[in-house]
Amino acid sequence: MARTQGSHSDITGPRIMDAALRLFAQNGYAAVSMRQIAGAVGVQAGALYNYIPDKQTLLLTLMQRHMDDLLSAVSDHPRPEGAMNRLEAFTRFHIRFHSERPDEVFIAYMELRNLSPENFATIEGLRGRYENMLEEILRQGVEEGVFAVPDPKIATLAVIAMLTGVNTWYRSGGRLSLPEVEEIYWDMVRKSVAA
Repeated sequence: MARTQGSHSDITGPRIMDAALRLFAQNGYAAVSMRQIAGAVGVQAGALYNYIPDKQTLLLTLMQRHMDDLLSAVSDHPRPEGAMNRLEAFTRFHIRFHSERPDEVFIAYMELRNLSPENFATIEGLRGRYENMLEEILRQGVEEGVFAVPDPKIATLAVIAMLTGVNTWYRSGGRLSLPEVEEIYWDMVRKSVAA
């Protein structure tokens, strides 16, 4: 297929991704059509297929981009000594990173059910890499004697669910600042795993 005259793939492609992200977050993946995405970008529906083969690939790409950004950012984040310090750094990083990306987080967690089995496996693999980082911190803390966690895998899932939940209620300009929220959540996480 030839590209639409006057279009610019380096501009239109990102605009499609941004529109899909916004519409999926607002309305849910199942309720959004390719025609609606095209309308939000200002192109004909058929033109979308010059950039993306189908809506499923669009969802996978959005989720994969989010997970790649998350894994890259956490890898670049300082790694302090000691499990307690590492857990605090992870807690604060997770809250801060996710609070800056509410639409991406909503899609990454709420739209997993709409992925095909093979795409689900791809995203689950990326999520597993991130979860393994926290599980390794918890296992280290058990070895150091600072954490009492009978099942580090379950504790990992519980802590991540708690931290990601901040996105469901936190609003900038509300009663608490983000640093205050981080402090409260760090205290809860610490107490939940402390020996």
